[in-house]
This record gives sequence, C-alpha cells and structure tokens, in this order.
Amino acid sequence: MDKLIPTLVALVAGLLLLSMSMFTVDQRQYAMVFQFGEVVRIISKPGIQFKVPFLQNVRYFDKRTQTIDAEAPELFNTREKKNVLVDSYVKWRVVNVEQFYKSVGGNELAAVSRLKQIINDGLRAEFGQKDVSDVISGKREQVMAVVKQRADAEARKMGVEILDVRLKRVDFPDKISTSVYERMRSERLTVASQLRSEGAAEAERIRADADRQREIILSQAYKDAQRIKGEGDAKSGAIYAQAYGNNPEFYAFWRSMQAYKESFKNKSDVMVLQPDSAFFKYFKNPAAAGK
Repeated sequence: MDKLIPTLVALVAGLLLLSMSMFTVDQRQYAMVFQFGEVVRIISKPGIQFKVPFLQNVRYFDKRTQTIDAEAPELFNTREKKNVLVDSYVKWRVVNVEQFYKSVGGNELAAVSRLKQIINDGLRAEFGQKDVSDVISGKREQVMAVVKQRADAEARKMGVEILDVRLKRVDFPDKISTSVYERMRSERLTVASQLRSEGAAEAERIRADADRQREIILSQAYKDAQRIKGEGDAKSGAIYAQAYGNNPEFYAFWRSMQAYKESFKNKSDVMVLQPDSAFFKYFKNPAAAGK
C-alpha cells in the first residue's frame, strides 16, 4: 500500500507532463514554438506535436484566406482632376509565418492596417494616371492587376500574399453625379431631337415619293383607260358601221329600241314631241321595220 501511492502520484505527474507537452495543430493554422522568447520551430502541417513543458510555448496563426473590405468608399483623383468614389476589397493570407511574426509581431490588426495603406497608395497612384472612362470600364481589369502586383510585392516583405484586389464600385460623388446625369440627359435629349427631326424629314420624303408615285400611276392608268376606251369606241363604231352596212333598216330599228329603253326607263320621265315625230316610227307601227 505504501508503494502504491507514490506510484499513482508518479503516474499522474507523468500524464500531466505528457498532456502539457502535447499540442494539436489544426489544418487551418500555423504553429510557432517559442523557447525563452525565441522561435525554435514552425509547424505548418496538421497533427499532434510535442514541446518541452514549462520551457516552450506555442502560438497559432491563421493560414486561411482573409478579406479586407473597405468600411467606406475612398475618394480618389483621376488624371482629369475629377473626384471618384472607389469601393474595393482585398483577399490576402499569411504565407511566411516567421516573416509575418518578425514584421508585425503576428498581429493581424497591424497587418490589416499596413495592407490597407499599401492598397490605398496603389489605387491612388493608378487612378492618378487614368481617365474616368478607364477606371469605370475601359481599363478596370488592368488597374486591378497593376495594384495587385505592386501590393503583393510590398506585402511579401511581411510574409503576406495578396491574392486579389477588386473594385466593387467606382462612382462620382453625389454632387458630381447629379451634374453628370443632367449633362448626359441633355445629350440624350439632343440626340433624341435630332433623330426625331431626321425621322420626320425621312417621313416627308417617303410621303412625297409615295404621292409622286401615286400621281404617276393614276396618270398612267388614266392614259391607259382613255386609250382602251378610244380603242373600244373605234371598234364599236366599226361594228356599228358594219352592222349598218349589212342591214340599215335593222340597225335603225335596234337603235330605236335602245332609244325607247333609255327614254322610258323612269315613270316620271316626260317627253314633249309631236305624235307624228320620226322618234315614234317603230313605237306606233312595229311593221314599219320592213318599209
């Protein structure tokens, strides 16, 4: 019994020392082992690791990609001396944890502050060399690529990699936006008025051409109608002449019948003629056709 107690104490002490010497490194972290304030080991792979109890301590650093999102849009000047509001964000991560520790003491807030300044300086320099149209659409990708390259070169000095720099929004301040909108509106109204004028002129030209074509068509149609009518009258006259030549008396009778038909077509028609008029030759005596 007397030997059992020391054994249990020794076992507990050993387990305690073992637990104090073991630590786990997550796959999302770097681990840095310190001894008397000096870095003795850097661990980047996940798993169970060991340290010397009481002499060494461990500090962890995040290796995941992180985002710096601007709290508010920054005001930059373009080459044309125009102010624009720029809203951006940055993707970064720690790639050299030892350099990161030496540069900013492993303080992420300090690193973020320095990165913000680096990105801000880069954007200000690039915007100062570009026109408004370039930074809004024309050369936006180029601006981001140049800023990312320069910022990454500076960030490497503190063990950080810049993965991406993006412009979320590039806009004019409210006062300038209003004046730009009014100018654009005036330009659009001018263009619209010009298009309407051109459209009206084109419509008048089309109508005038259509009227001219109509007059030409009607004139040609009238000409053709008169020609056809003349030809018809000529043929009719020829037929009448031929019929008259073949049987003058029958022709005279047929013509009289046509005259009677036209004369007595309406009940209200009134004719004032002498009864012995030649008009009534066949009306009074149909047998006169043969006399």
